[in-house]
Order: sequence, then structure tokens, then C-alpha cells
Amino acid sequence: MRRPEKRITNENMVHSILKEATVCRIGLCKDNVPYVVPMNFAYYDNALYLHAARAGKKLDIINVNPHVCFEMEYKTEVAPAPTSCGWSMKYYSIIGWGNASLITDAGDKTRALDLLMEKYAGAKDLSYTDTILDKVAIIRIEITEMTGKFSGY
Repeated sequence: MRRPEKRITNENMVHSILKEATVCRIGLCKDNVPYVVPMNFAYYDNALYLHAARAGKKLDIINVNPHVCFEMEYKTEVAPAPTSCGWSMKYYSIIGWGNASLITDAGDKTRALDLLMEKYAGAKDLSYTDTILDKVAIIRIEITEMTGKFSGY
């Protein structure tokens, strides 16, 4: 990190960002062509869980190249200043890398969907029909590296 004084070293803060951020952008690459897509996500046990359709560009890329980069931010705010070059942003962010795989086991899919539903809807202990479990893809990103950064706070 170019500005080490902006590094988030407090693990509780990193976990707060992972819990509170609402969008995770994942970066994928196939044939040297990058692809970035914003997704809903949940974090648990050093992994991200993302909900997706069972077919599409991101799954096509993951099947060829499972290496991903991800980014999320929390509490972003424009910080105005008296001069144009003094303007800035306040934020907390995380950038990380990992390996993506698809969850196929119905029980593991159910647990991942529960994590997502708890995060976004506050719902717990839901049930999902076999039809729903068959229609949904769950991407699991095992995190290999992650850094947090803040500015303005």
C-alpha cells in the first residue's frame, strides 16, 4: 500500500466493513480481458458468498479462471474543500484476492443463502425449495489476501 498510514490494521474494523458494505465488486479475467461486476455478498469464515444465476458471463469466466479480485467500500462521502484540488472522499474500503468456486451441495447452498438473507433482510432459518436451489448459483470466494484502507475518518 502506497500510504501505509491509511491501512486499516484493526481486524474488528475490517470485519465491520465486510458485514456492513452492501456491494462487492468482483474482478475476473479471461483471455486477458478484464470483467468487473457488482454483486450482493455475505462474508463468513474467510470466504465471500455471492448469489448468481446459473448461467452467464461471470460463471463462464470462473470456470476458466477462478482467480478473482474483489472490492467493497463503506461510508463513502464526498469531502468538499474551498479549492477544487482540495476536494476528497471519506471512505473505508477493502480490496482482496481469492479463488472462486461454485457450491453445488444443497446443504451448503442453503447455508450460503441463509447468510445472504440474514445480511440483507435480517431473516434467519429460512427454507428453500429444491426448485429454487436448482435455479441459483452460489459463488464462494476463498480469500487469500485482503487489505483495508480508510481516508477522512
